[in-house]
Amino acid sequence: MTSNHADIWDLLAAELRGAVGHELFDIWLAPLTVARYDAPELLIEAPAQTRAWVADRFGRLLQTSAAAILGDDVRVSVQACAGPASERPSRSAGQHKPAPQPAPIRDDAPLGAKHTFDQFVIGDANRFAHGAALAVAENPGTAYNPLFLCGPPGVGKTHLLHAIGTYLTEHGTGVRVRSTTAEGFANAFIAALQSRSMDAFKQRFRNTDVLLVDDVQFLMAKAKTEEEFFHTFNALRDIGAQVVLTSDRSPADLAALEERLRDRFASGLVAAIAAPDRATRLTVLRKRVALDHLDVAPAILEFLADRVTSNLRGLEAALVRAVAFASLAQEPLTIELATRVLHDLGPAATTTIGRHAPSVEDVQDATCAAFGLTREELLSSTRAARVAWPRQIAMYLAREHTDVSLPAIGVRFGGRGHTTVMHACKRTSARLAADPEASALVMRLSTQLSTTRPGDHADRPD
Repeated sequence: MTSNHADIWDLLAAELRGAVGHELFDIWLAPLTVARYDAPELLIEAPAQTRAWVADRFGRLLQTSAAAILGDDVRVSVQACAGPASERPSRSAGQHKPAPQPAPIRDDAPLGAKHTFDQFVIGDANRFAHGAALAVAENPGTAYNPLFLCGPPGVGKTHLLHAIGTYLTEHGTGVRVRSTTAEGFANAFIAALQSRSMDAFKQRFRNTDVLLVDDVQFLMAKAKTEEEFFHTFNALRDIGAQVVLTSDRSPADLAALEERLRDRFASGLVAAIAAPDRATRLTVLRKRVALDHLDVAPAILEFLADRVTSNLRGLEAALVRAVAFASLAQEPLTIELATRVLHDLGPAATTTIGRHAPSVEDVQDATCAAFGLTREELLSSTRAARVAWPRQIAMYLAREHTDVSLPAIGVRFGGRGHTTVMHACKRTSARLAADPEASALVMRLSTQLSTTRPGDHADRPD
């Protein structure tokens, strides 16, 4: 396998272009470069204005594409360019000195370089969870075990989870840390069953001092995986290992999970995180601007903090997109431009105060009306184009406009799995970025849904 940076990028670019199409590739991925490849670590550089957006929206695709070229053990990370493109070496030179990164962990879910306690913004909504996470990092296995962090998407659960791992990696003097997701655990378990390598699987997850598991709600309705995780949990507790879990709901609300697992999850400390207040949102934006060396006026930050209130991930995404749009359009970043960007993102990105959140049924009805379909057609198993595309839009809108989890959305779309919903959301996002007509249609549906009251379903065909 070639180790030349330019050759690696050429192969990777071909994979990415085939996956997302020429237009989306040219907008977001063409500016990327390979900064370093020390197997299995592959470091990608992106423009500072768009680095977070690329890492968030295309991180998994970059990982998959790199694995197809460099092998399954490759691990991809994305950092901001050290300087303007004109000041950096050409791709053929291929040697960039990367910014300092935390020591990598050999695991399924690499820790985010920016997910540290220093970068976590403390507010009234997360103060208790932050204190508990720091206590666990300083005294793993003794403070709170397990620690269960719960709250809606984008409020900082994964940040705290990774901050614990990063802290222990830097200060744990040999503490063995493994970070994964519930989906990653399930996939590894299935692969172990198929390859008859369960002993190696068990050693992999049980021979550790700290196990960090993100999004444990995805264990629901997976009976064999739940049982294996139950035994893994018990094995770790028996040896005094620390377990930290995150979920979009409390253990008591994980109704589809086995009772014995819910009891284990609730046996330690459950720390809930709520939506951030305005002061926290402003501080997050200021830190992000300072960290990425962005030049954004305070008035713009206040505008974004007032418009994007539901979660911090959406807030940072709005900032990154506003900066990227201004850079690409070669316009100054003004409130007018930020308003246009947030309008493109749809009402889901803006404050929901005074609005009635639509239901999944509202989304389905609005989509059916827009495309002239019946609900039965929308929820059917047919893959005909006239139904498949509206169904993907409906799943995308359900994710953006409701608080319903991906597995629950799948159930309401004819009993489909959460991976189907994830695929639909990715396909829709890619098409919206490249197809102005589709983007306009979804924007109209978003506007309609933002004013929908519960039960006020749109008229749909008989």
